Amino acid sequence: MRAPDSLAARSLRSVWHPCTQMRRHEGAPPIAIERAHGPWLVDTDGRRYLDAISSWWVNLFGHAHARINAALVDQLGRLEHAMLAGFTHEPVVQLSERLCALTGGTLGHCFYASDGASAVEIALKMSVHAWRNAGQTDKNEFICIAGGYHGETVGALGVTDTPLFRSAYEALLRPAHVARSPDARLARDGESATDVAMRALADVERLLQQAQGRIAAIIVEPLVQCAAGMAMHEPVYVRGLRRLCDTYRAHLIADEIAVGCGRTGSFFACEQAGIWPDLLCLSKGISGGYLPLSLVMSSQAIYQAFYDDDVRRGFLHSHSYTGNPLACRAALETLAIFEQEDILQRNRDFAPVLAAAMAPLARDSRVRHVRQCGMIWACDAALDHAAAPAFARRMASEAARRELLVRPIGASVYVMPPYILDADQADWLGKRLHAAFEAAHADMTET
Repeated sequence: MRAPDSLAARSLRSVWHPCTQMRRHEGAPPIAIERAHGPWLVDTDGRRYLDAISSWWVNLFGHAHARINAALVDQLGRLEHAMLAGFTHEPVVQLSERLCALTGGTLGHCFYASDGASAVEIALKMSVHAWRNAGQTDKNEFICIAGGYHGETVGALGVTDTPLFRSAYEALLRPAHVARSPDARLARDGESATDVAMRALADVERLLQQAQGRIAAIIVEPLVQCAAGMAMHEPVYVRGLRRLCDTYRAHLIADEIAVGCGRTGSFFACEQAGIWPDLLCLSKGISGGYLPLSLVMSSQAIYQAFYDDDVRRGFLHSHSYTGNPLACRAALETLAIFEQEDILQRNRDFAPVLAAAMAPLARDSRVRHVRQCGMIWACDAALDHAAAPAFARRMASEAARRELLVRPIGASVYVMPPYILDADQADWLGKRLHAAFEAAHADMTET
């Protein structure tokens, strides 16, 4: 009798994996995960992996968290789903109220979807439609930032400056104006990160002047452009964007899908710049890594632009699972954990511990641009650009052999662990990550 196929083999026959060249899995099958607890994933052979990237940046408090589990079990016995058009329910109302309170009421209305790209689409549509309702139909163009990533749906790709994701779909896209990056790694000799930010702001103003009266909004990932290799910039840049949007009458959209929910040291990254955007997108960590949920928070002015007797002036956008009660309940428990366990202070205290654990890799002569923003730590391998994709694959493979889940972005190696990591686990992570880096770099040198 033939032995049963492994889960990985069955997956390769039936599952089309995201962001993956499937042919490469012929020699390196996907790791089949059976269960998880805390920061650990466990495969079908019982081998564990430290989830150093929070399963694509979504898992905040570790896997199988007792409090979130209990909240979901309770909600299952009450209401699993109801359409949000014409109906409402307690979890979505409570979640909206609590999030709005975190902005001091400045962003007072929440519109829900299921994933980050959908939230970006909503924000783009809200901006253009709000201007249209105000009689300014020429305001229908956007400014995005070089290296920025906002999702892979057609609208979100239009404001994404990542050739790998968008080049195949250029014919479908309505491209945005691309402004110079504020990435601190671009500093010239003698320049500071603030100098880079100010130079980038001057470029944004140039675009605003050139497209006078046509820019609906500027979209930015505040403080960290994650898919660009954890490209970090100074809060002064975000503050400057707010000023420029006010001056040239454009909306500011903050894509906090990856950088929100405490990743940068504050709950919202925009808080560190001392500003609020007109529209703010959240997803990923908002449900603690449990269920798909995204939302757009809007200012009163944008909400009011749609408030009318005419249905055509309303925001006619919907998703079948908008405001799903289970996802909202997971998000409510996530916010309760933040408040009751003082997670933001815990993260601020732990960030130096994480940096110390990464010190062996940071001191490696083959590393450059060591950087950190809150609970995000990153560095770059000193490699030619052409070698970066092969290095990323080898680094991920070497890390997996050492019981680590990491997913480098080109030459950029980063960790974005769940907030429950302790000092011993961080030290273990740092040592294993450095060993994986040495093995991957040696492999590149031999090649």
